[in-house]
Amino acid sequence: MASTVGLAPGLSRKLKKVLECRTDTPDLVASLNALSSFYDENSTHARRNLRSTIEKRALEINTEFLSAADSTQMALDRVEEEVNALADCCDKIAAALSSSAETTSDIISTTERLKQELEVTTQRQEIVNCFLRDYQLSNEEIKALREDELDESFFQALSHVQEIHSNCKLLLRTHHQRAGLELMGVMAMYQEGAYERLCRWVQAECRKLGDTDNPEVGDLLRTAVRCLKEKPALFKYCAEEVGNLRHNALFRRFISALTRGGPGGMPRPIEVHAHDPLRYVGDMLGWLHQALASERELVHALFDIDSADHKSTAKKTTENDSLKAAESDFTFVLDRIFEGVCRPFKVRVEQVLQSQPSLIISYKLTNTLEFYSYTISDLLGRDTALCNTIGMVKDAAQKTFFDILKTRGEKLLRYPPPVAIDLSPPPAVREGVSLTLEIIENYNSMMVSASGEKPAFDPVLSALLDPIIKMCEQAAEAHKSKTSGQLTRRSRTSTDSSQLTSVDALLSSSSSPPQNNETPSKIFLINCLCAIQQPLLRHDVASQYVTNIGSMIENHINLLVQKEVDTLLQRCGLSEKMQIFRSSTTTELPLSERQETSPTMLSECLKAFFGLVLGSEGSLPEFEQIQVPKLRSEACVRVAKTLAEDYEVIYRAVTDQHNGYPDPKSLARHPPDQIRTILGI
Repeated sequence: MASTVGLAPGLSRKLKKVLECRTDTPDLVASLNALSSFYDENSTHARRNLRSTIEKRALEINTEFLSAADSTQMALDRVEEEVNALADCCDKIAAALSSSAETTSDIISTTERLKQELEVTTQRQEIVNCFLRDYQLSNEEIKALREDELDESFFQALSHVQEIHSNCKLLLRTHHQRAGLELMGVMAMYQEGAYERLCRWVQAECRKLGDTDNPEVGDLLRTAVRCLKEKPALFKYCAEEVGNLRHNALFRRFISALTRGGPGGMPRPIEVHAHDPLRYVGDMLGWLHQALASERELVHALFDIDSADHKSTAKKTTENDSLKAAESDFTFVLDRIFEGVCRPFKVRVEQVLQSQPSLIISYKLTNTLEFYSYTISDLLGRDTALCNTIGMVKDAAQKTFFDILKTRGEKLLRYPPPVAIDLSPPPAVREGVSLTLEIIENYNSMMVSASGEKPAFDPVLSALLDPIIKMCEQAAEAHKSKTSGQLTRRSRTSTDSSQLTSVDALLSSSSSPPQNNETPSKIFLINCLCAIQQPLLRHDVASQYVTNIGSMIENHINLLVQKEVDTLLQRCGLSEKMQIFRSSTTTELPLSERQETSPTMLSECLKAFFGLVLGSEGSLPEFEQIQVPKLRSEACVRVAKTLAEDYEVIYRAVTDQHNGYPDPKSLARHPPDQIRTILGI
């Protein structure tokens, strides 16, 4: 067995270190690459001298480095020499500056003092410039106020004068009151002179406006008028001048439009249509409305009422007062302009009304004047000459309309027509209703301004239809009197029926006792009222009047039914007895013991009543001459109901044991329900 020889500890450690060393590290690889560049031969000798070889190589590298650094060292030496030279120069300069500072200290202090004085002087100069700007006018501004033509520079200078005048008021609140008063006096002189000159210029420009029909207002004139508002007296004077000039111009244009027409004859003169009252008056009103719009635009542009940048410096309590004053001036000028056309317009409308236009024409004229009255008052103002004139002629046209209606109504009442045989409405009713419908159509189609409303129509309906209703009442009353006289004479004599009138023959055709002489009159009135009511039902404007007529018809129907029932009961002998039956009480004498309601007399009366109801001795009235079927059937039903109710009163009295009627069922053999069934109710 071979024996193991142990390694020395140092060698073992080195060997272990070599074995653990990694050969792939970058440092080792780089070292080996550098070694391969000068380690040429791998021999024993070379390996032994490896350290010395490496040290020689390091020595060579250091020698090369020193050789290369010699030039750099020389350059650094030269730099050091230059830096030292610069330091010497700086020392010399510092010494020179120190000596200069010692010699110029007085000059610097003098300069600082002068600089402070310059700042104070500059501030004073700015204050003086501000004072001159706020309290003095420049030569150019004075020249613009006094000598040059009016242009923008004049208004700028005038605005500056006003600003200075306002600033002086502030100056009076300080201890410089004397200066403020002097400056205010000077500015007041400039201001008054400028306003007088401005007023003369505005008057001259306004005279030019009166020479043309459709003038245009320039911006310069608008600005001048706005400035004059600061002086109410001058402004009002100029406003009056404008009103007078445009007043004359508008009067000439209106007369020319009436008599000569437009340029070249187109449009034609308004008076060409004088034969047509509605168009004649309408053309005049249309021309005035158009002229009002153009004149309003002119005055509005001239006075610049809605100017947003205008700020009045005059004393005004509130902005509302300022606005009201502007509107008052605006209305004053427009009122003055249109004063001239009021008289010729009024004269011509009065001539139209004096020419006795028809009822429809006069009503249309009233509506047209009503419309333009509201329309023009919206533009011009209500308390103005033109609006008052239109209101006066409108009232005159309305009076003419109602006068025509009054005359027509008086004529109808003076000569009421006779009642027809069939009790139909007379032709005057149909004519009046037709005329009413035509007027209603005109009323519904009338123009209404934005601020106005349609006038009440009930007075027109009353003026139209009330005389017709009164005429029908007079005719009915005359017919009633005539019928009463004829019936009285017929009862005294035995005149042959062939000698009676057709109406009397109709009334006396029955062999029964005479009818109520009011029945034909009531039927005639009902027919007339229905003829008036029916066409008006579809018109809302006549709803109230239709309701009133309906109440009248209802009243006449009630009276007719009551009279007919009384007549029927009188024929049966029950008319006087009904009051006894209704007022009988248990404390009084029994009805069977009274003479008027004795069983024998009551039996005869009820026999006649049953014969009348059953149709054996006559028939109930059917009101054939009522022309409205609904009312005719309603009247018949009411008669039947009233008869049934009266019979029920009699039946209860007869069957009441207190009244002592023997065998009441044979006396009143038909119960009330059976009578209702027989009467068809």
